[in-house]
Amino acid sequence: MNTTTQEIFLEPADTDRLQVLCGPMDMHITAIEQRLGVEINRRDNRFKIIGKSFVVVGVVKLLRGLYVDTAPIKGHLPSLDIEDVYLAIKESGVLEQTHLHTPDYGKAVNIQTKRGIIKPRTPNQSIYINNILTHDITFGIGPAGTGKTYLAVAAAVDALERQEIRRILLTRPAVEAGEKLGFLPGDLAQKVDPYLRPLYDALFEMLGFEKVEKLIERSVIEIAPLAYMRGRTLNESFIILDESQNTTPEQMKMFLTRIGFNSKAVITGDITQIDLPKHQKSGLRHAIEVLSELDDISFNFFQSEDVVRHPVVARIVNAYEDWEQKQAIEKALVKTKAKTDNPL
Repeated sequence: MNTTTQEIFLEPADTDRLQVLCGPMDMHITAIEQRLGVEINRRDNRFKIIGKSFVVVGVVKLLRGLYVDTAPIKGHLPSLDIEDVYLAIKESGVLEQTHLHTPDYGKAVNIQTKRGIIKPRTPNQSIYINNILTHDITFGIGPAGTGKTYLAVAAAVDALERQEIRRILLTRPAVEAGEKLGFLPGDLAQKVDPYLRPLYDALFEMLGFEKVEKLIERSVIEIAPLAYMRGRTLNESFIILDESQNTTPEQMKMFLTRIGFNSKAVITGDITQIDLPKHQKSGLRHAIEVLSELDDISFNFFQSEDVVRHPVVARIVNAYEDWEQKQAIEKALVKTKAKTDNPL
């Protein structure tokens, strides 16, 4: 691939906005250089980008987009941290050497929050959002950091804002992640609160603490352990079951049969992180086997390429997958050798 050079001027020239864009000690520019393999030279608002032609085109669009994000809001400059830069790099698609933009697989969720607009960052996330919008029941399955729960909460908030539903219900099984916490003080709500904290965090980020508290007081948003779902019929609701790999088949069936009229359900989980006793089958695994042929239900499988956390998280996921694959091969070879040595 031929190397090319392109110069751009970011207008309007504004020293404060340029400082936000480049970051402390030009940290943001350095991150772009290292991640995309380009050289960026800057003097004031003039940027000179040197690298492979398709990458340079992507970097030009990336810098212009990030500079737009630095525009003052009500007289104040927004913040831009290194996480925002990494997300913008991933969204550009340059790393995958494909199109410069994430494909449009249908209507995307765009919600203005304190951190900016929430939108899909990868093709799989776009498909996931589109399936949530077009199916009553959607499964999001994959490793941590792929946006399964976060995007589901965003879709729920979007539906509530547009008055398509009357309430949001978030739930997850109260299963300890390989630890025995023992007795927890407080009433029942305080006991289960640690298990539901990730759901609170997503809501607080999107709507703000005060608004979430008011909506919870009015029961417009309900956050509860899975055990609370038994015996209920949930109409005009957006229901999210998080950490569903830790449900039993009976719990999963119970949850899925709670769904009423004009309701949507999103079930998220990671089948590689099951915290149930070894003899207990995961309700998520069971649901994949039983329901995968139903057209009304969407199954979405995320990969390490969809991780939108720190770049090292994707490499960690890949390392564990490679190790597990090697272990499976070694076990298969041992069994084959045992059968060969003992044919009877």
